Amino acid sequence: MPETGDVREAWERVTAWLERNDPEVCAALGAPGSPSAIGAAELRMGLELPRELRQWLLTTDVDAGRQPDDQACLVALGCDVPIAGGHLLLGLTDIQRVYFSQMGVEESEPSRDPRYPFWRREWVPIAAERDGLYGTFLDTLTGTVGTWAEAHVPEEGVYASLFAFFQQTADLMEGRSSGDWSGPGRPLREPDPRPDDEPIRRWARANGFLVNDRRRVPASIRDAYENSRR
Repeated sequence: MPETGDVREAWERVTAWLERNDPEVCAALGAPGSPSAIGAAELRMGLELPRELRQWLLTTDVDAGRQPDDQACLVALGCDVPIAGGHLLLGLTDIQRVYFSQMGVEESEPSRDPRYPFWRREWVPIAAERDGLYGTFLDTLTGTVGTWAEAHVPEEGVYASLFAFFQQTADLMEGRSSGDWSGPGRPLREPDPRPDDEPIRRWARANGFLVNDRRRVPASIRDAYENSRR
């Protein structure tokens, strides 16, 4: 499958399939985005969005003309497009809501291993679950697309570009998968084992914490363990 191309052409394959097979979802995709709204979002996030992302948002902004209510979930306006990974597609409003939420978690509870941060400043979410615990992001520095999931190390470079991501989505929709799908549904890469994890897991279980046998021990549990030994 080609990894580069015009993201608008790949997106047109997605919308054409929706027009034929799910016109209700197609109608919910929203209006084209505006340059001023995109510019305002860039200022708030302190990022320059890549050309591919700007092109796509100018074609379709799921949130255009809508505002979330006060009781809304983190992803308040996402559209249930059958994209690779199964998350809700985000528009500008939800992109910013999820971005600042993820940045807040990283700042309040930074990863102890800089090789595996919870979130990087240059990552922009493009799809996510309602609670923001799972999703897909675009790396604004490399142009690649990756995924994140609660208690997993984020997976970088799952797709070479936003074009490749939408091409894969269109392939899956049309039943023409390349047979080499490496999208967000595959197991995420785990960090290198840390020698001190197993004692922490034993302590955590003995003290009523839920902890996975193989994934990274969350920083909150690691901190509780270290505080118990002081």
